[in-house]
Amino acid sequence: MSSRHEGLLEQGYWEDVKTAVEPPAKSWPSKWKVKISRPAFFTRTAGPRKPLRRTAWLDGVRGFAALLVYWHHHQLWAHDATGNNRIFENNFGYDQNYYFACLPGVRTFFTGGHYAVTTFFVISGYALATKPLSLIHAGDYQKLGDNLASAAFRRWPRLYIPLIGTTLLYLTSWHAFGLIAAAADKKANFRDELWSWYTEFKNFSFVYRMGGEPWFTYNFHSWSIPVEFKGSMVIYMSLLAFSRCTRNARLWAQTGLIFYFLYIADGWYCALFVSGMLLCDLDLLADSNFLPRFLTKLEAFKELIFFHLFIVSVYLGGVPSQNVDLNVLRGSRGWYYLSFLKPQAVFDYKWFFLFWAATFLIASVPRIPWLKTFFETPFCQYLGRHCFALYLVHGPVLWTLGDRVYAAVGWVSDNHRNKIPNWVNIFPMPNVGPLGLELNFLIPHLVLLPVTLWVTEVVTKLFDEPSVKFSQWVYAKTQPKSATGKP
Repeated sequence: MSSRHEGLLEQGYWEDVKTAVEPPAKSWPSKWKVKISRPAFFTRTAGPRKPLRRTAWLDGVRGFAALLVYWHHHQLWAHDATGNNRIFENNFGYDQNYYFACLPGVRTFFTGGHYAVTTFFVISGYALATKPLSLIHAGDYQKLGDNLASAAFRRWPRLYIPLIGTTLLYLTSWHAFGLIAAAADKKANFRDELWSWYTEFKNFSFVYRMGGEPWFTYNFHSWSIPVEFKGSMVIYMSLLAFSRCTRNARLWAQTGLIFYFLYIADGWYCALFVSGMLLCDLDLLADSNFLPRFLTKLEAFKELIFFHLFIVSVYLGGVPSQNVDLNVLRGSRGWYYLSFLKPQAVFDYKWFFLFWAATFLIASVPRIPWLKTFFETPFCQYLGRHCFALYLVHGPVLWTLGDRVYAAVGWVSDNHRNKIPNWVNIFPMPNVGPLGLELNFLIPHLVLLPVTLWVTEVVTKLFDEPSVKFSQWVYAKTQPKSATGKP
């Protein structure tokens, strides 16, 4: 999947944009700070909208999924004070609790974070495979080798530089401003904090380690980054291994990998990445009218098939997720018979059902016009441009500002009384409204959401975009300068 930034990656170089008149040396720091901190809605330019790319809907899905993760974590964080988390993460009717927020389909908009994460992985498999697969289809194996070498080299810094930057700023704020962050084990001084961060990060960032906790305590939500890296390596190696296969052999090999990762080994996240690669392969074949014959025969039923796949996706995306006890799933209405589909290999049943949910979603969106149009709207495209930064910063904003705001309006826990007693109920609001839509939950987001999006934009400009350019620059520096390609 190409994008404004990935275009730089594919070109193999990047250059700073130079203006006709260079600004005075003294003014660039202030201009840089204004550029970094100015929200996007203050920098819009007049003129017609640029035409959308063919796969712009993928960016929109990824951006909207990041927003669902934000909303999921805020719902659970605020409602932990009332003990309602088990209601949110279980099915409608669980333990005789009947709430609108838990209805099939509706649950996605309250606690759809797991659904969103699996969708991220399918999209990543699709995006990472787009350029290499197009080269495989064209039979250009030399460029394929160059592309995969560059992509593999750049992947670690691309994923981890933004995490390094954001977590270092986060822990620095504790000591520079005396902040007490929820879910943080603040050390006695900044030096000890840096050492603690280093010893934890070096293990967390080694994705092939055996054992240990999957969490990085300086940002618990970043557990998916090592998963993203491992899934990326599966994609690159699979593309290389299948590059000389015939069309049918390649499609069967990808299908076989999915079967292996779901039904033989507990590699659910690898299955999600390979699923995205397979969907991309099929879409490229469809564009060139080279699909297998049995699929072309279904063309007349395409709309019917994919609309129903979307409905199934939304239903499966609401799988109960509080624990891994299969008996709980079987006791949830609407899931008894589905529970018998879980393969023995998968330990946590939710990932099996979410695999199908995310796969069906990405398969169906481009073939349902109104749904594709929604994900191509400016709002979803905006979220798509900033989705990685939003994923990284929504937690720290929640654990600092959000935790205090919730305590102030009435979502009070013992932790608040012990750590930030001055914030407890300083601006109480009525706790009225249906579960998940209470007045004193919604009103704080008039502050929390804009602040989170602003911090997201800053991080995109400060770490996310530079990490793309930096990794490309480093890779270019390692390449031979001679035309022969020899050192």
